[in-house]
Amino acid sequence: MDTEILKADPLSKRGQRRIKRNLLDAFLEACKAHGAKTNIVTDGDGRVFTYGELRQAIFGLSSPLKRLTPEGSNIGIFLPTGAGAVIALLSIHAADRTPAMLNFSAGIKNLKAAVATAPLKTVVTARKFIDVAGLSSLIAELSEVVEVIYLEDLKDEVGFKGKLRAVLGPIFPRLFVGYEGHNETGVILFTSGTEGNPKGVVLTHSNILANIEQIEEHIDLDPTDIFFNPLPTFHCYGLTAGTLWPIFSGHPVVLHPSPLQTKTIAKRIFKTKSTVLFATDTFLQQYMRASADGGLNSLRIAVCGAERVREETRKTAEHRFSFEVLEGYGVTECAPVLAANQPGDIRSGTIGKMLPGIETKIEAVEGLEDAGRLWVRGPNIMKGYISPDNPGQVVPLVEGWHDTGDVVSVDEEGYYVIRGRLKRFAKIGGEMVSLTVVENCASALWPDHMHAAAIVPDPRRGEQIVLITDHPDPKRHELLAWAQTHGVPEIAVPKKILTVKSVPVLGTGKLDYISVTRLAKEALGIPA
Repeated sequence: MDTEILKADPLSKRGQRRIKRNLLDAFLEACKAHGAKTNIVTDGDGRVFTYGELRQAIFGLSSPLKRLTPEGSNIGIFLPTGAGAVIALLSIHAADRTPAMLNFSAGIKNLKAAVATAPLKTVVTARKFIDVAGLSSLIAELSEVVEVIYLEDLKDEVGFKGKLRAVLGPIFPRLFVGYEGHNETGVILFTSGTEGNPKGVVLTHSNILANIEQIEEHIDLDPTDIFFNPLPTFHCYGLTAGTLWPIFSGHPVVLHPSPLQTKTIAKRIFKTKSTVLFATDTFLQQYMRASADGGLNSLRIAVCGAERVREETRKTAEHRFSFEVLEGYGVTECAPVLAANQPGDIRSGTIGKMLPGIETKIEAVEGLEDAGRLWVRGPNIMKGYISPDNPGQVVPLVEGWHDTGDVVSVDEEGYYVIRGRLKRFAKIGGEMVSLTVVENCASALWPDHMHAAAIVPDPRRGEQIVLITDHPDPKRHELLAWAQTHGVPEIAVPKKILTVKSVPVLGTGKLDYISVTRLAKEALGIPA
């Protein structure tokens, strides 16, 4: 195929106006529009916060943050999903500093790399979180390279000026907060590390607000919708879609500190009568298994990203609980959502259509006839990367285009299909084989188990594919028979299938392909 450029519907004029704000202003305007006494966030412990309570905490904590940190500096946030993370994010902006979200599940090596890349001199966390999560040793090591500030101590440091700021700041914000332009940095996030070392991703205020407007124009909400978000705010999906979107749009959101608390989450969804759930396919499967029939019946839709949605997931959701599962697609660099299925218009196997305002370029790939490499451009696309080799320096995109590294095909009606990451195509005997196809075959045949495919060197054919699975007794001849009856070439059936106790997964819910590849190489005696 030749390289082609496709344009999506434009963002509405209202949306174009609303993205020319900063995050703090967007919150303050939501507070004014929906009322300071309106309940908006339910925390993990069940405490309910009004807009006014959040606003007061944001301005109050900004005072000691401003006093204790260098002017113009970046401040790391080391917190689970909850009201504390929201308050910390917006307090940092109210203090005229820049927030960076840290992945507390990434390990000390990646955390120190993030600190050096941003760079960060200060990290905000909470003692209660560190104690409950058992992260004392990790935070002790992190303290070697940054100053760690605890939210509990910040409350004690508020003082008279902070209290004055908390009272008067919401009334006269310009007296206490300098104006940040919408094209300034709104947050620094880090790539997941799925396939390599994390990089800093710089998103502007406008990038995040644009994505919120794009999602809102793409997916119709009911006025009575209640959101439930257990996804981490260090992951862009959990931050933008799961947390900031409902708060800025006036929909109550129930925040949960960990997506891994399966039984608790199922019970909380039932108790709070939540209607919109954010999850990954893997997590959603777990929540449904942990819930009694009817236990998730309050849900209207579940929006799943980060991995492919299996057909079995949709069928279970529909037959047991009567809600729709929307598959979305996004990347951190795009704030993050790029495409999604819509309620009432679900095309199984596709990620739906691109959101308004996103231009795509599909670049030809040698060996693939009907698919190409996806590039995107639009108001939600990042400012640029910060490389570990050049800390603090933002490298902008060339002409605004971002290379997703994903291979896609698109039909005449504009529905996109993810064929896999370009790095996740093996070249076997001169033919390109998608590891996603390999995983899909295994998932279809053995739907109750997790599967991941890896590429390892092959002295005869260049590369070979190894399937890693938690199935206790996977038989290759069964997989081969399934492939042959469903039109999948034999070359896509791995010759080696390895059973493991659990398939490695990152804290974001994505498969950990670095660990998967390491397991495959160890099994075949190939040096890492």
